[in-house]
Amino acid sequence: MKTFTDEPMSDILAWATESLIDSDTLTFEVLNPDIGRGNYAGESVTIENTLYLYRSYKALSDLGEILFCRMLTPKILSDHTVQITYEKLDLSDSFHHSDAKEEKYGTASRFAVIHKNEEPAFLAPYLRALRNVRVGEKKRILNLGINTGDEFDLIRRILPTDFYETIELIGIDHSSSAIEHARERFSEGNATFYVHDINDLASLDLGRFDLIITIGTLQSPGIEFKLLFMKLVQEYLSPNGALILGFPNCRWMGGEMIYGAKAPNYPYSEMTLLYKDVYYCKKYLQQKKFRVTLTGKDYVFLTGTKIHPIS
Repeated sequence: MKTFTDEPMSDILAWATESLIDSDTLTFEVLNPDIGRGNYAGESVTIENTLYLYRSYKALSDLGEILFCRMLTPKILSDHTVQITYEKLDLSDSFHHSDAKEEKYGTASRFAVIHKNEEPAFLAPYLRALRNVRVGEKKRILNLGINTGDEFDLIRRILPTDFYETIELIGIDHSSSAIEHARERFSEGNATFYVHDINDLASLDLGRFDLIITIGTLQSPGIEFKLLFMKLVQEYLSPNGALILGFPNCRWMGGEMIYGAKAPNYPYSEMTLLYKDVYYCKKYLQQKKFRVTLTGKDYVFLTGTKIHPIS
């Protein structure tokens, strides 16, 4: 087993990358991160005349993610060292590789086992976005790409029941099985779900909404991104309405949410398209007198609220 003491992280990364070419697991010994808590990565720690460079468990977990591995439970090896083991993710275990269309995101798909609200890196910024737009003051809420209703479920959980049941919720998705499941989940009578092409919202005669939410949908293949976005603002948002747009900056593989969206023609995460779309929406909303915030990491959340609400 390889032991690292004062070697720089660049050496560890190079060794790990090379070792994983022919192996599905990787094990090494390092300074126990519980020793020297509060130090920054790379700070020197001397124990029994041996010099170590400190790394936290977060740094070691980040290294595993970069290598497309999961970090297993560390093992205590001595009074001051631990064993770290990485296990390669099954990169083929992902809904991203499906060629299906309508049911790529259906209840029988690999996507159906993903629960974004259980990932802190998704949950925390989404909750912040809901608070930014004052979801408790909204009476009509539209969600495009609702799937089985997780975004509505969080709203239901954070609002008082008597108020939540006065809100009208509309959810739209192209997956019939997902929508059927959403209808079963929301039996209070204030939610309506449609199996429909969101490029053709006009045929539903939906009216205007106080809040429009769409997470990981506007950038989907087959969606006319800029045209649909402008229509949402101009034709479906009430005068004091707000928006929450979620832009994925991650991939779901082997049971993990891995930071960094995969761009076409690049073997690594490249975020030009993500930033381009986010910046376009930000500038457009600012021109329409919206206050815009950007939060999140694995999902970038854009919220837009009117600067001067109409009385």
